[in-house]
Amino acid sequence: MTQSNRLNQGGRIDRSRSLSFTFNGQRYRGYAGDTLAAALLANGVDVVNRSFKYSRPRGIVAAGAEEPNAVVQLGKTEAAQVPNVRATQQALYDGLTARSTNGWPNVQRDMMSLVGKLGGGFMPPGFYYKTFMAPASMWMTYEKVIRKGAGLGRVPSENDPDIYDHLNQHCDVLVIGAGPAGLAAALSAATSGARVILCDEQEEMGGSLLDSRETLDGAPADQWVKTTLETLAGMDNVTLLPRTTANGYHDHNFVTLHERRTEHLADTAPKVKSVRQVRSRLHRVRADQVVLATGAHERPLVYANNDVPGNLLAGAVSNYIHRYAVVPGNKLVLSTNNDHAYRAALDWAEAGREVVAIVDARTNPEGDLVKEAKSKNIRVITGSAVIEAKGANRVSGARVAKIDLERFAVSGQVEELACDTIASSGGYSPVVHLASHTGSRPTWSDDLLGFVPGEVKEMHPVGGAHGVYALGDVLADGARFGLEAAKASGIETTKSAELPRTEARQDAPTRALYQVPHEKPTLRAPKQFVDLQNDVTASGIEVATREGFESIEHVKRYTALGFGTDQGKLGNINGMAIAARMLKRSIPEVGTTVFRPNYTPVTFGVIAGRHARELFDPERYTAMHQWHVENGAEFEDVGQWKRPWYFPRKVNGKLETMDEAVARESLAVRTTVGILDATTLGKIDIQGPDAREFLGRVYTNKWAKLAPGRVRYGLMCKDDGMLMDDGTTSCLGENHFLMTTTTGGAAGVMEWLELWHQTEWPELQVYFTSVTDHWATMTVTGPDARKLLSEVTDIDLDKEQFKFMDWRNGKVADVPARVFRISFTGELAYEINVQANYALHVWKTLFEHGQKYDLTPYGTETMHVLRAEKGLIIAGQDTDGSVTPEDLGMFWAIGYDKPYSWIGKRALTRPDTARKDRKQLVGLKPTDPKVVLEEGAQIVFDKDQAIPMDMQGHVTSSYYSPNLKHGFALAVVKGGQERMGQKVYLPMSGGVTHEAEIVSTVFIDPKGERQNV
Repeated sequence: MTQSNRLNQGGRIDRSRSLSFTFNGQRYRGYAGDTLAAALLANGVDVVNRSFKYSRPRGIVAAGAEEPNAVVQLGKTEAAQVPNVRATQQALYDGLTARSTNGWPNVQRDMMSLVGKLGGGFMPPGFYYKTFMAPASMWMTYEKVIRKGAGLGRVPSENDPDIYDHLNQHCDVLVIGAGPAGLAAALSAATSGARVILCDEQEEMGGSLLDSRETLDGAPADQWVKTTLETLAGMDNVTLLPRTTANGYHDHNFVTLHERRTEHLADTAPKVKSVRQVRSRLHRVRADQVVLATGAHERPLVYANNDVPGNLLAGAVSNYIHRYAVVPGNKLVLSTNNDHAYRAALDWAEAGREVVAIVDARTNPEGDLVKEAKSKNIRVITGSAVIEAKGANRVSGARVAKIDLERFAVSGQVEELACDTIASSGGYSPVVHLASHTGSRPTWSDDLLGFVPGEVKEMHPVGGAHGVYALGDVLADGARFGLEAAKASGIETTKSAELPRTEARQDAPTRALYQVPHEKPTLRAPKQFVDLQNDVTASGIEVATREGFESIEHVKRYTALGFGTDQGKLGNINGMAIAARMLKRSIPEVGTTVFRPNYTPVTFGVIAGRHARELFDPERYTAMHQWHVENGAEFEDVGQWKRPWYFPRKVNGKLETMDEAVARESLAVRTTVGILDATTLGKIDIQGPDAREFLGRVYTNKWAKLAPGRVRYGLMCKDDGMLMDDGTTSCLGENHFLMTTTTGGAAGVMEWLELWHQTEWPELQVYFTSVTDHWATMTVTGPDARKLLSEVTDIDLDKEQFKFMDWRNGKVADVPARVFRISFTGELAYEINVQANYALHVWKTLFEHGQKYDLTPYGTETMHVLRAEKGLIIAGQDTDGSVTPEDLGMFWAIGYDKPYSWIGKRALTRPDTARKDRKQLVGLKPTDPKVVLEEGAQIVFDKDQAIPMDMQGHVTSSYYSPNLKHGFALAVVKGGQERMGQKVYLPMSGGVTHEAEIVSTVFIDPKGERQNV
């Protein structure tokens, strides 16, 4: 197909670089500098998609981020698929492959279009609340059908080959938007000496100046753009970011910028010297001041069949002509309520195409552009509007009539004009989306007939973003606020940029026009679309108000106005005006909906950045990891850590199974001495005059009198009284403590402490520092632990001088160390903490001296067996968020007599937590000593009860003990603490039922004599 709509000259495209691309399986050609939308229009492609709800044919409407229809699927290969890309924002490149997101079997002949032809009665507003309710047996079928018809693009089924990254940035002044106001603001702020970041979402900077008919200093406006950008690029204090969208504006001037770095080059990012480049980047900018130069979106007029391909925004027509040398049709009718739209007709005529008529809703327009149009003998029909577009897959005519907006009625005879393009303009809406992200509500301006940004601290709207439209005023506005932003950021200067000379243009006032009346009432007239992307019609909004929806937020949700990727850019003001008319209120009384990030869609890739694949969940290694690898350890993931699981040895040339290795390791710890790498335990350094007070509030037990050199075990509860974590905390000094947590709970506990300190007890002087990585921990445990350690330390290990739950400073293997006499096995044990860089040396020294004691490394599986033999719990395994300290039988660790409350205390007084039939921790001893109960197995009291049986509890931990020579388990059983000696039953799949006896949780050394030896 030839580029039938391409002009032979003009535009900002590079005609020396012809590009080939494919759309819906058909090959076309365009030029470097085109967007996909411009290239499609140049090739005469009318239907680019099917509408979301009614599957009506849709064409290109706009030229920028506000485009609702031309949303395409991009990518030649499966791995390169990118859904929901706006064709108006996608630069053309050679080999680009795109297809429509809707339309089956194809966009030209869509079977779902039958829905649209049935009319609005089949899918009225809120139909999803009213239909598919019964019968319930059909819900699964309904879901499949709805899912098939819903949505836009599709996600790829193969891994993304591209990489994405994040960059943290700081600046004095961030200027969002590089149109005339943004360029003037950036130049002014940079000239004053401020550090400036200037970003713009388009492929090249310049905004409206790139398609302007006006001059600056007597020359075409784009010449000033070129000079200004060259000046800014040469300044060391300026960063220019084209193809970069400010997609989120957050608290404290934190703005996220989505930069499309290589998306304009190919399906996937190119490689340079075999290294793949970044596809896109998320700049996380902390700006002292923000200049909002986002401009304004032109509003379409709402009239019958305004969605037929060939209906465009007036500004988009000028944009395509000036920037891309594309005239999207042959015969134009322009319908407007303002002067500025006249330039579309003037540009169309200068391109050599026919302007059938300009239809102006005003009765006596007299602006300069109006006069210019009349001087060129263009027909101007006043006091009128296009009330209906004719055509199916392309506009074939426009029905025009005089209108009476006071009565909201057609007031004259209808004239039908033959044309293939209708351009409309209902005025301009300042882009308030980013300012709204902060929670600031926009305010209505009767003068502008639009909302302007609400006040946001350290943000300065300029130009069209707050309703300044005359070019000279826009430039002056940008320069003024650019300088003010620089001064507000602390720059002491009076320097400002010189502005170009402009020619003043007289414009007549705009007439308020949001919906064009039709001969028929709105509910009976052909569809008048308000939100093109979501198929929201004027009749739909009328129905919503008639059905009782008065809040604009409720209207939005009932009709889908402003939903999806559109975010109300084109339709919101018109929709609010229609609702206001129906509710007999003013537009500011109705108000606007809430805009949220993202301003336009961003890929999951750029959100994740480098936090993907191997960096999504980084593997953490202890200082002894290489030793473990060299000695054959098998590993398990605990949190993000690789922990040795067990250490299989070769026996008679055959490698031990896990059960065999665990049995050997368990026996070694109980009979000689073993060593465990416990580095991964969370460690939080707590300091401050109120540290004791704070510990007393977050732990269930007392901490006021813990002396330096002593260690105490503590339980930590959520505010609902359920156990959250446990561990030991050591007193390092009068106001200095070291808290240990479970490996997986370290980050959560740290966050919990900070949360309560910052939000509930900010008056407490206490400080927390995570030191998990700073200290390596090795636990030497077993009957020979004291003998071994005494050979490598200068600490007095005498049991009277160094008692259980004491800690001491000293040296181990000539390395400064903290040694804690605590035990998680019930055996004599010492936990050695050394600075992590020296840990491997200490570890190897212990093994050198430990040969004579048959020092045995053991892993987490053996640790589980040993601790369970002593009835010691693991938070998160023996607890599940529904277990209290009392349920665990740990009354000794609860300080009910503390003079102040602690987190969870109040919850433990509730009747529910005091019930006698709560699930309580007990031990289980299978009747058959060879049986190892399944963890998670359900417990019943009556094995003969019919199904469904009454579940009375479940197994939390279960192992075979080589020390006990039988299987054993920990479990939670309803009222279990009062059921010692009772038989319980565990029905298993396959019909087998195991029998077990409820016993104490402590299976070995119930008096604790071994750990105190």
